[in-house]
Amino acid sequence: MADTYQIPAKTTVGHVHLKVANIDRALAFYQNLLGFEITTRLGDDAVFLSAGGYHHHIALNTWFSRDQPAAPKRSAGLFHLALLYPTRKDLAQILKRLLDHGYQLDGVSDHGVSEALYLRDPDENGVELYWDRPRNEWPRDGDGQLQMVTERLDLDALLALA
Repeated sequence: MADTYQIPAKTTVGHVHLKVANIDRALAFYQNLLGFEITTRLGDDAVFLSAGGYHHHIALNTWFSRDQPAAPKRSAGLFHLALLYPTRKDLAQILKRLLDHGYQLDGVSDHGVSEALYLRDPDENGVELYWDRPRNEWPRDGDGQLQMVTERLDLDALLALA
């Protein structure tokens, strides 16, 4: 394309729609563990979930995936969905909840701009739970370019906020 276009700066990701094998099993994760609320349910075919009353942030469906195995890890597709928590304390509280329920984490990282927890839902979809540091604290080089990193996240310090 010869012309250029830049997406508007205030554009956000509105929702994610995931194929799952079993609605109730997926709800045990997204509703019961992570705390999303159901806004609409279409039997065992689909469910729409929200944080704070929005029409939906996450949709789950079995239209093409009912009782099917997870997609192969080494294939094209969604790497992970990321849920942005409003504060570091909120991230600490969900970390404590995950640990209290014995939920397996794939990893944790301090990215300089954010702190993140990585895990998988029951259908092996990657899920990142994170909070962003204030923009004025984001690491930048001498030219003002963002310098994201992947460093060890101090879980004890994070849990102290829970």
